[in-house]
Amino acid sequence: MRAATSPTTRALVTRRIGWTAAAVAALLLSVLLSLTVGARSIAPAEVFDVLLHGGHSDAAEIVRTMRVPRTLIGLMVGVALALAGTALQGITRNPIADPGILGISQGASVGVVLAIAFAGIHSLSGYVWFAFAGAALASVAVYAIAASGRGGATPVKLALGGAAINALLTSVTMAVLTTKAAALDEFRFWQVGSVAGRDAEVVGQIWPFLLAGTVLVLSVARGLDALALGEDVAKGLGQNVATVRITAGIGATILTGAGVAAAGPIAFVGLAVPHIARAIVGSDHRWVLPMAALTGPVMLLVSDVAGRIVFPPSEVPAGVMTALIGVPFLVALVRRKAVPA
Repeated sequence: MRAATSPTTRALVTRRIGWTAAAVAALLLSVLLSLTVGARSIAPAEVFDVLLHGGHSDAAEIVRTMRVPRTLIGLMVGVALALAGTALQGITRNPIADPGILGISQGASVGVVLAIAFAGIHSLSGYVWFAFAGAALASVAVYAIAASGRGGATPVKLALGGAAINALLTSVTMAVLTTKAAALDEFRFWQVGSVAGRDAEVVGQIWPFLLAGTVLVLSVARGLDALALGEDVAKGLGQNVATVRITAGIGATILTGAGVAAAGPIAFVGLAVPHIARAIVGSDHRWVLPMAALTGPVMLLVSDVAGRIVFPPSEVPAGVMTALIGVPFLVALVRRKAVPA
């Protein structure tokens, strides 16, 4: 038996390593495109010269003050949303779950609306903290609702609780915007989802949350594998189901809160990337999570670059382009029956 399965195992590992190397190459290429392509194209050699030696030319200022922060935020937000979506699909065992299922995105929206309308905050670096607080409170509320009653926080109760909290928070957001019309235009800029117009200060504010959330999600990779087999099987394998769900849920909340706070509620990355990652490397979360962390930024950065060039000199926000680019990938996976049930 060992001799029969060993070549298969080696082939699987080799395939996973090959796809991981390809994903790393795609990520590096997407970073290069993000730094070079835009309203003004800058040659890769010039970009490398600016990064390595600095300079005070117009191109150096564009790269240093605009494109480097934009690219870093795209990287961080792509990782955050992809890992959060993978974790949420794992703990809910729901293939259409994404970071909005626990009301995280809408909670962040309420935080931003309240910051603009009542706290007088008009800078993106100020929004971050309110968005993150709103996302965290929404997640706590959803889990509290789902955990009450018999059976605890089951996948169905989590989904229903998330839908209820989403509806409530959407109503709160609309109520504030209709009574505080001056906040509407400023909120639209954030709500559309974009990595443009962000500065390096935002990077410094969200990276600790990104690191903490990533560590929490990766720490329960084996637990997510067991949970995919069902709660009874997971318990039989020695996993504490409640601990796995809480740890992964907290990690996903931190990741989504940080990502949404920085770039707005960018859709589809958290939904599509986990499926793409599983189609490439299989269902083992020890491989799926790293592949999602590589693939998420590629989707977001490529979407952002595409948005810069489709209607020049105007830009289409990354939040719009992620759906336009990501939908065909997911449709192709569904048609090939590559998306796990």
